[in-house]
Amino acid sequence: MTAVSVTAFAAVLAEAVELLRGLRRRRTAVPEARSLAAAWAATHPEARAQLVVGLRPDSPLVDYDLLVEHPEGGTVALSASPDDGVPWPAEHSAHWAAGNWAAGYLVTVDRVRLRVAEALMLLPRRPYGDRDVHDEIVEQCLLMNETLEDGEPLDDADIRAATEEFRAGHGLRDRASTLAWLAEMSLSGEQFEAFIAGIARRRRFRRRKEAELAPGHFAAHRCDFDRVRALWVTGSQPVNGELLRGVGGLLGCGEAVVTVGARWARDLPAPLRHAAHDTLVGPVAYGDGYLTGIVLERRVGRDDPETLVAAGETAFDEWLAGRRRRASIEWHWL
Repeated sequence: MTAVSVTAFAAVLAEAVELLRGLRRRRTAVPEARSLAAAWAATHPEARAQLVVGLRPDSPLVDYDLLVEHPEGGTVALSASPDDGVPWPAEHSAHWAAGNWAAGYLVTVDRVRLRVAEALMLLPRRPYGDRDVHDEIVEQCLLMNETLEDGEPLDDADIRAATEEFRAGHGLRDRASTLAWLAEMSLSGEQFEAFIAGIARRRRFRRRKEAELAPGHFAAHRCDFDRVRALWVTGSQPVNGELLRGVGGLLGCGEAVVTVGARWARDLPAPLRHAAHDTLVGPVAYGDGYLTGIVLERRVGRDDPETLVAAGETAFDEWLAGRRRRASIEWHWL
């Protein structure tokens, strides 16, 4: 998330409250509400805002919540109650205890409705990079949607890879720990096999989609896949770039972090991504301090297998983000 000040975030929250207060609460107005929320979210991309629609059983009314990412981490949930004479606690408790949650459902994403127990099984013990739990659950549901009609048989390699991925993510080191986990989750062997088959189908879909998208993405973003070896220094004080030509000269600098390595151009700090060979960059403002760097070597990106794998992964992430923007996502909170 792009860093924003607490003051700026307070202004975002104030706008979010006004947005919620202005949404019409009839079921027939939900598409309009989603459109308004999406338009507002587009003006504040750093907030990663998401509208949650709560359907009341046997009622024409709905409730809205807005999830907004805090600049220092975590998520802030906003709710707004109309001045209609109904006490807020009573109305809110009805909202959060709506029928879907009572039935054990956590979220509905398009055609997939996921139970709480299923979500707990999907989530690994270790987090996925900088994504939060909501992102991981929604991503898995989106992939489930894509594989609903997948009747193609799975081969042994698919099953083995899915099993290894699952065990690694849940810290299951051997057969004994896996059996203990199954007992804890009250899963039969047949249920576990079906669960692993689902993982395997989603892995296969992702692998094929990456291979499909890779050539086009590489052709459109070739310079992002230059292989670049660079050296850069980040710190609270600017560093003279000429010192990088003899690293010993850095010994007289204050506290700084020195990095040297080879990266895809897209993975370098932004000031270095498109710099030519032997070019000094900086010092320039970077993060909370300054960056100074030099490109030691730059090789033009080629469509070899390693590069296409990287291009496919990036293209898939972009495809998935677009798929999410088009999806209908409803959380069924308690």
